[in-house]
Amino acid sequence: MLAEEKKNWARDRIVPAEIERYLRADGSDYVDDAEIFRLLEESGEPEAAQVRDILAKALAVQTLTQEELAALMRVGDPGLREEMRAAAGAIKRKVYDNRIVTFAPLYLSSKCVNNCVYCGLRSSNPAVERRVLSMDEVRAETEALAGRLGHKRLIVVYGEHPESGVDYIAESIRTVYSVKVQARKGVGQIRRVNVNAAPMRVDELKILHGCGLGTFQVFQETYDRRAYAQLHPAGTIKGDFRWRLYAMHRAQEAGIDDNGIGVLYGLSDWRFELLAQQAHAIEMERFCGIGPHTLSFPRLEPAVNTPFVENPEWRVGDDDFERIVVLARLAVPYAGLILTARESPEMRRRLLPLGVTQMDAASNVGVGAYADGQEKQKGERQQFLLGDPRGLDEVVREWAGMGCITSFCTAGYRCGRTGKCIMDLLRSGAEGKFCKLNAVLTFKEWIDDFATPGTQAVGEALLQKELDEVRRTQPKAWPAFWANYQRTAAGERDLYF
Repeated sequence: MLAEEKKNWARDRIVPAEIERYLRADGSDYVDDAEIFRLLEESGEPEAAQVRDILAKALAVQTLTQEELAALMRVGDPGLREEMRAAAGAIKRKVYDNRIVTFAPLYLSSKCVNNCVYCGLRSSNPAVERRVLSMDEVRAETEALAGRLGHKRLIVVYGEHPESGVDYIAESIRTVYSVKVQARKGVGQIRRVNVNAAPMRVDELKILHGCGLGTFQVFQETYDRRAYAQLHPAGTIKGDFRWRLYAMHRAQEAGIDDNGIGVLYGLSDWRFELLAQQAHAIEMERFCGIGPHTLSFPRLEPAVNTPFVENPEWRVGDDDFERIVVLARLAVPYAGLILTARESPEMRRRLLPLGVTQMDAASNVGVGAYADGQEKQKGERQQFLLGDPRGLDEVVREWAGMGCITSFCTAGYRCGRTGKCIMDLLRSGAEGKFCKLNAVLTFKEWIDDFATPGTQAVGEALLQKELDEVRRTQPKAWPAFWANYQRTAAGERDLYF
């Protein structure tokens, strides 16, 4: 594509009217910098009684205010911090039980018109190989993920570029869904395609909504306007802070009621970012009655020929990162928390009990890497380097040993349990009951179709515990559930409640 054509395409991406109609009456945004700085300037430990009142609110699955979140940030007492960690774990078990949802990222393009300072795929980086996969290549990647590994859920990732615009995204989603691969007993296929892409116009988002899009993710990267301007050059699409800030408003307007937001930690003060993200969650609840389905916490990682990431001013250490996860679980107790394979195995084990609900496994962020059988990471093909490149079988075995059941379930989305419906179910704890049944069925599927003998042994032991629990705690559901379990064991697939 000629440079002039690409420039014209980029110029037409942003529609001012699809920003302005969401602004406050005075023209301001929902992220109030002055208010956040005021909260950060407050000092002094909150009283223990105040902290416990806030924890009780979170345990009731009620969204915290920014003031309440800021008070928890100031807690220094080791005993109270331990109470916060315990509350975070309790909320996770109340809302999501002992399930851990797994997925894989699938990068389909590495061409991008943006020039973000911290990103390996920035347009000015000559060290990166540029590709946009053909539909045949998308099919081959999907066959590897669904057939060799047994994944059921993907997050599909695209650079912002005319060659990977909305028509390409829609076609690739349909292609992923079309793939079916013979497994040991059943058929391997992707049942849920989530999308991480650039902010789009409402008309484009309606196209994606119509082709089976799952969750639509757009990360603000940083809510700090000053840092944002320094890191995203003016004149690029991503340089427009507000176009990104209102991406979820447009998604909701287009009918996409399942949204994921996130921060790239390490670009600014993590405390500012967390309070601003809380403002975003509160704004989504105000605007459409439902908050974000998921929150993500990627940290800056090394990337080929990207000096910025080598020694960032705002690097987040492990202890602060743990605080971020705990605080986020308390602040938005209904939301799923996604911890990616950017983190090391040790860090993922450490954070799993503290509220994490989703983690990827057997991940490769190189474009075309799954079908290529690329086991080692290749920096010139990737946006960043991963901290946990372990295979799905090994990770599932570890989680099972920790008492966590890996859920490959996608039933809720296909049954309409999204948007306000799932929000009400999450707040009440009812969604966990549905998902427990479906998690067991999908775990049994995967164990029978893809697990190695060692993982089968650990998995079957966990399944017996889960079956006993369902029989004991859900006696009315047990007969129908047991019938579906037996049918699954016999080779039927995709049975769900």
